Amino acid sequence: MTEVSCWAAELESVFERVAGRFGRADLRWRMRDYVRGLLGQAARKNGWQLAEWAGHRTPDGFQRLLNSSVWDADALRDDVRAYVGERLGPGGVLIIDDTGFIKKGTTSARVGRQYTGTSEKDRQLPDRSVRRYATRSGRALVDRDLYLPKAWTSDRDRCRAAKIPDERGFATKGELTSSCTVGSEASSF
Repeated sequence: MTEVSCWAAELESVFERVAGRFGRADLRWRMRDYVRGLLGQAARKNGWQLAEWAGHRTPDGFQRLLNSSVWDADALRDDVRAYVGERLGPGGVLIIDDTGFIKKGTTSARVGRQYTGTSEKDRQLPDRSVRRYATRSGRALVDRDLYLPKAWTSDRDRCRAAKIPDERGFATKGELTSSCTVGSEASSF
């Protein structure tokens, strides 16, 4: 029980650290409930399951938080990176993980046909690049980006339909990752 109390207290300190990124109290509370749900015991991590686990009647509040509320995801990411750097310390490595996840249709952002080992066939997959920082003390997710293949970036109408900003162009996975820093640690490749 002592370990659970320490974990809960540490999570509260992280919530306090990032609270200013959410301009209204209701957004801060939704963010807390959402993160607790993701970390909690909900059998599935979809909107309905997370809402029920958090005691909400519907997932509408979580959907508004993620889809239309005003908050700066990059600034929040920077806060988390700084926290991870402080907690895990210097001298770590940046782990780059490309993950594809099965998605139906062709209009979802960044979807393209690729082979996936999980289904052992070609499927429609958006390609997500995640970065983790690891030291001997532990590891943590510190960045994310969805890779846009040239087939997407060269078709601006398709990008606009998927709500991808016009200024977003093609970048290799290495270019997407090269700007990732954790604490005072900078990635180098």
